Amino acid sequence: MTALSDDELAKPCSGCLTKKQMIAAAIFALFAAYLATVVPSIEIAWVVTILLLTIFLFVFEVIEVDVAAASVMVLLGLTSLLAPLMGLEQGLVDTHHLFDGFASNAVISIIAVMIIGAGLDKTGLMTRVAGFILRIGGTTEVRIIPIISATVGFISSFMQNVGAAALFLPVVSRISARSGLPMSRLLMPMGFTAILGGTMTMVGSSPLILLNDLILTSNKALSPEQQMETWGLFSVTPIGVALVTVGIAYFVVAGRFVLPKTKSESSTKASDSMSYFHDIYGIDYRVHEIRVPEDSELIGNAIDDVETIYSVRIIAAKLPKEEPRFGPGSIARDTEVVEGMVLGVVASPVDLDNFVEKFGLQKFKDIRIFNESLSPRKSGIAEVVIPPGSSLIGKSARDVWMRKTYGLALIGLHRNGETMREGEDIRNLPFIAGDTLVVHTPWLALERIEHDKDFVVVTSEYPKEEQLRPDKLKPAVIFFGIALFMVLFTDIRLSVALLTGAMGMVLSGVLSIEEAYEAVSWKTVFLLASLIPLGLAVETTGTAKWIAEQVLSVVGHMPIWVIQASVAVLATFFTLVMSNVGATVLLVPLAVNIALGVGADPAVFALTVAIATSNSFLIPTHQVNALIMGPAGYRVPDFMKAGGVMTVLFLVVMLVMMNLVF
Repeated sequence: MTALSDDELAKPCSGCLTKKQMIAAAIFALFAAYLATVVPSIEIAWVVTILLLTIFLFVFEVIEVDVAAASVMVLLGLTSLLAPLMGLEQGLVDTHHLFDGFASNAVISIIAVMIIGAGLDKTGLMTRVAGFILRIGGTTEVRIIPIISATVGFISSFMQNVGAAALFLPVVSRISARSGLPMSRLLMPMGFTAILGGTMTMVGSSPLILLNDLILTSNKALSPEQQMETWGLFSVTPIGVALVTVGIAYFVVAGRFVLPKTKSESSTKASDSMSYFHDIYGIDYRVHEIRVPEDSELIGNAIDDVETIYSVRIIAAKLPKEEPRFGPGSIARDTEVVEGMVLGVVASPVDLDNFVEKFGLQKFKDIRIFNESLSPRKSGIAEVVIPPGSSLIGKSARDVWMRKTYGLALIGLHRNGETMREGEDIRNLPFIAGDTLVVHTPWLALERIEHDKDFVVVTSEYPKEEQLRPDKLKPAVIFFGIALFMVLFTDIRLSVALLTGAMGMVLSGVLSIEEAYEAVSWKTVFLLASLIPLGLAVETTGTAKWIAEQVLSVVGHMPIWVIQASVAVLATFFTLVMSNVGATVLLVPLAVNIALGVGADPAVFALTVAIATSNSFLIPTHQVNALIMGPAGYRVPDFMKAGGVMTVLFLVVMLVMMNLVF
């Protein structure tokens, strides 16, 4: 029997509650018991209890959020069986509609936009967009976040915010891989701004699209002098622009404090890889980018003339007005250095500094020209062994032009327990069976070498290079354009429009059906689909109406701006626990009646509800938040930390701008 270590004994068991969670559970239970004594019906009492249970599971992460949501859905279904024991005449949700969320407009739309985004990414389009953003913004958060966020915010003002977020998800992934910035530092600003961008026009979000219809419906019950005017396409633009601007400024200023400080998978792998080679072979090499100025003595030299002497390895080059060269067939040892040439160099920090100082070179802080090809996702350091029977035995790296022929830049050779490095003339040593070559290589080249009998590739944990389909760019753009046109200029349901684009990607061969399935984040799908029955229960049992009446009974006698703020807070709360469309439909008639009762403008109060239902940042129940949660590895506390401040900022900016504009 194996004894457990102290670390294993200290770990809490899966599903066990910590002391903090047990205290919180007791407080939530007591609060639920109290509410059960003041609510008007047993149905509302049970819904409030389940609502509090959901909030508890989400906030304290007793189990994964998608598991929590699915468990709550099952619990709602079981109320049909347990209704007599619970004092109910029937279940809280009709079991025939319990799984309607999986076929809902929102969930099908999210599945479709994930597939569309994967299709555009497969053509290489997102790689180009990411490269363009990196060229403009460099590799720093302070510059990249505003560019991404402003672009997504603008796009989101004319299409559904989840569509805009899904469109840029692969772009952010590319930027993260190339810049070394974790996805967790980039996706939340992008996602939040996508939500904020939906407030810039009357077609930017479902509640605003729906608002004018609700106003016309309310007008039927109003006298002629109380009739409300409908809102124009750009009526909300000043408010939306202010919200987007404040949202971007918030992450630029406070991002380093509120965003999770976790490393991305790619940067972690790169760091672990370099640590491995340092520990095993004593190699402390890094990739750098340098430029050759006009007065450098390096001009006119072949790269082979300087590499061994100065212990540097040139792995990439870019001539003025030419594309970067990297990988097999691109760089030969007789390549001549010219003025303005940019070089990608692998060297130790000391050797590089000596090389730069000797020839008066310009050393860049970040890798920009080669940010795509030299990113950890595209290339890195690997181990390759020369096996017995290899045709390379007896030949040197120089004999076979290894860098040019195979894309393997030799930086170390391990033989008989000793590691030799660049500077020790390792490229002139004839190979023997068992030699371990430490090389810098494109992952695609390494993947090809795995099938070459002259090598045995030891490094197995590396990103397999995607086989992009640039020839499919035209059909991908066509079907994306068709979907976008249908979203903007037709009345067809969002899910049908987007699914048209998604199926077009599959039918035209941009994606295989297996790739389409893989593109979908099923964690996101189950999270959203499982919460829809809870929103249905909150609405149909009268729970939502009761909560609204209780809040407004407290502030009904206060100044108009306080009442308006209360309506906004109420809409914010409801959009966290039910769909924003459901919250809008429920609260707009209530807000109109309140405004008429206190002498305020009912159209402005109705607009307050429609905008405030976009204030959904605290927990990942909004479609956009659910979409970015998995790829970035966010937890509920991450949303509460960053989203708490954003929620308050949203309310303040919205109310100030509405009172200034209207």
